[in-house]
Amino acid sequence: MKSKGALIWDYAQPWSVEEIEIGDPQYGEVKVRVETAGLCQFDQRLASGDVPTAEFPILGGHEGAGVIIEVGAGVDQLQVGDHVVFSFIPACGICQSCLSGHHNLCDRGQDLLTRGAVSDGTFRIRARDRNVHPTSLIGAFAPYAVVHKSSVVKIDPSIPFDIACLASCSVTTGYGAVVNTATVRPGEDVAVVGVGAVGSAAVQAAVISGARRIFAVDPIEAKCTQAAKFGATHTYSDIDRAIGGIEEVTGGQMCRTVIVAVGRCDGHDLAKWMRITAKGGSCVLAATGDAAETNPRMNLSALTFQQKSLCGTLFGGGNPQLLIPEVLALYKLGDLGLGDMVTREYSLEQINEGVADMLEGRNIRGVIRFTDADR
Repeated sequence: MKSKGALIWDYAQPWSVEEIEIGDPQYGEVKVRVETAGLCQFDQRLASGDVPTAEFPILGGHEGAGVIIEVGAGVDQLQVGDHVVFSFIPACGICQSCLSGHHNLCDRGQDLLTRGAVSDGTFRIRARDRNVHPTSLIGAFAPYAVVHKSSVVKIDPSIPFDIACLASCSVTTGYGAVVNTATVRPGEDVAVVGVGAVGSAAVQAAVISGARRIFAVDPIEAKCTQAAKFGATHTYSDIDRAIGGIEEVTGGQMCRTVIVAVGRCDGHDLAKWMRITAKGGSCVLAATGDAAETNPRMNLSALTFQQKSLCGTLFGGGNPQLLIPEVLALYKLGDLGLGDMVTREYSLEQINEGVADMLEGRNIRGVIRFTDADR
């Protein structure tokens, strides 16, 4: 079938909305009518080259929600009409990572842009007579997607699609960074650096976990204001102000957990993030940076003598098949204010406007809503 999609053909180029051809689902795959797709910094990291890819073109989008409209052979737990959310880390189920319970670290699933589909290594999307690499083996910047069954999670059909799509990446990453990776306990102090979609979810997860004080750091005043509504007890416009403020509030003890959720990790700020991390505390990186940057600066002696930890987290350190339903259940209970995280909706044709708003910090999360004009 033919449809539209937003592609990039080379680094540092705008997204190009043009005709694509989408194949039928093969063994173990489903076809999804995509209703909404989130605009995430990761897709722009691909476009800028911070996250290198071996080949072009790329169909963007890894955060999305929709309805299954076709099911291939070998799919027995999903059916036509199911509402689903994409999982941007498909899991093969048989590699060492999957067998040890780390589905978010699937060896095959992390090979996201160098091969074809999980099922057979071939391609389902073509444009200009060339194979197209869908981001995270999904390609949510199109109104239809053919994906492996492990790339979708069935959800409650009463959840609005603009809310549901956030569970694909941003909310699960921020929430899981606090709950799974940092395992924040009641009474602990938490700092969240960067309060876009991932950071906003982290702030709310800290509230749910019973954090005593929650420090939010972001240069955008509106984001700090919203972070306070989500439960942040103190807000700062930059990390330098945060260092002094947190030191004063905590009596020099700093924060047991620091979640870094900035749009783009800069290794030059690493020492400052570690500075607000308490003795015996953890600094968790929930954001990506330039893959070519290999010399971040920090005091290694503090890591040893103050027993601090520095670690990364992918998909919130959890199993997407479990974590996505968990965060959406918390939304239905009223514990996660996901509706307040969606700042603006865009059409597919407005994708470059949406990206500009994201990069300028005007949105917590922008969402593309597909219409019949896109199909």
